[in-house]
Amino acid sequence: MRLIVLWDIDHTLIDNAGVSKEIYAAAFSALVGGQPAGPARTEGRTDRLIMRELFLRHGLPEPEWRVVEAALVRAGEERLRDLRLRGTALPGVRDALKATSAHEGWVSSILTGNIAANARVKLSAFGLDPFLDLPVGAYGADAEQRADLVTVARERAQRLRGVRADVPAVLVGDTPRDVEAARATGSGIVAVASGIHSPGELRAAGASVVLPDLSDAAGLLGILETFAAR
Repeated sequence: MRLIVLWDIDHTLIDNAGVSKEIYAAAFSALVGGQPAGPARTEGRTDRLIMRELFLRHGLPEPEWRVVEAALVRAGEERLRDLRLRGTALPGVRDALKATSAHEGWVSSILTGNIAANARVKLSAFGLDPFLDLPVGAYGADAEQRADLVTVARERAQRLRGVRADVPAVLVGDTPRDVEAARATGSGIVAVASGIHSPGELRAAGASVVLPDLSDAAGLLGILETFAAR
């Protein structure tokens, strides 16, 4: 059985304790010289869209992406200690990632709206990065829409790991956008109600598998095996 498993990060693997929104605010402030009037609107959006919305909301022109990304990288690096002190890996995540990474023939990586540098910061803060094939992942600088990130990750799995084009992929995430991205790309979805969205909201978005969290690693592995066997 072959399978590509693509994990979301925030509120799926970790609780960032508000540090994510502090990163966006700090990057915005570094670029415009003032604090944003309100927090960034995230909920499964990519960093490109999150930062664009901040500039539009304040009636400001959007800087070139390379400038915005550099500001996000600096802000993320500066908040690694805060993330370690205030955030946490969510229940069962370490065991789930370890079991998935050890499964023969599976590629286990990341699909996140975070830029790659800040994805690494968040994962390394809790020692989760060794269990993930990060070069295969798709990140917030790779595309604006989450569904397009699935195509990026699949192409990288084929090019870097020799995965065939017909190998199924399954997303694990906590927002309706994760569900919509999976459905739009013909991927499987395991929705996790560990963020702000209820099981009902995730089912309404189209998820047929909804878990309260990732604490049952053995049960999750069994669910993933059903996607591999299809």
